[in-house]
Amino acid sequence: MPPSGPTSAGGPMSALHRDGYLVLPDLLTPATRRNLRAALAPLLVPAGRDPFRSRHLRRVYGVLHNTRAADPLVDHPRVLGLVDRLLLPSYLLSQLEVIEVGTGAPARPPAHDDQHYPVARPRPALSVAALWAVDPGVTLTIWPGSHRWAGRPPDTPGVPLTPPPGSCVLLLGTLWHARPACPPAPYLTITAHYCEPWLRTREAFTLSPGREVARQLSTRIRHMLGYSVHPPDTGLVDGMHPSRLFA
Repeated sequence: MPPSGPTSAGGPMSALHRDGYLVLPDLLTPATRRNLRAALAPLLVPAGRDPFRSRHLRRVYGVLHNTRAADPLVDHPRVLGLVDRLLLPSYLLSQLEVIEVGTGAPARPPAHDDQHYPVARPRPALSVAALWAVDPGVTLTIWPGSHRWAGRPPDTPGVPLTPPPGSCVLLLGTLWHARPACPPAPYLTITAHYCEPWLRTREAFTLSPGREVARQLSTRIRHMLGYSVHPPDTGLVDGMHPSRLFA
């Protein structure tokens, strides 16, 4: 039977800690999803230099530099209310991805999102991903409970997870997951990756989008881009809090 999502006994945090993932349904209305696709479609370009990969995957590079359309997803209160309980208070936005997966897209092999940090497992997750299903047909393969495993990759089949359009899937950075090949129709996802404040982020957000674009963002998003201080003094600029850059 496919994973059932957030309706388990004990509440969403209990399900997230037990399974390593959580589905939050009905966060985006159909109108919001249509508006997101209309705003993002002109920005989609081939993903990567591999000709086969580029034919079947398209993405938006420099999302925050190019559009404000995804901002409400990055600081969505329902999502951040859970991330607040998983990471330290001054956590950062590590990466913002917009990807369209085409009908001929290859499978993505099993991986966990914070495997680029050289810290041995088992351990607590160092990051959390919030994957937003903009279109129908989004499908992942997941290994529930694998966030508690040691360093071994999966050696058994995973289970499919098909979040409904308009939902958001939270994935702990230690959860093994994959993407099946060749979906029946193209689909668009937006994924915000959040990480502990003492880690280097995947995107250098203080360089791009830059200070002028950062002025247009919410205070919460600016803090997550690195215009903040992790106590006692990580992130200072000329010995002062970087929020002074916007005075």
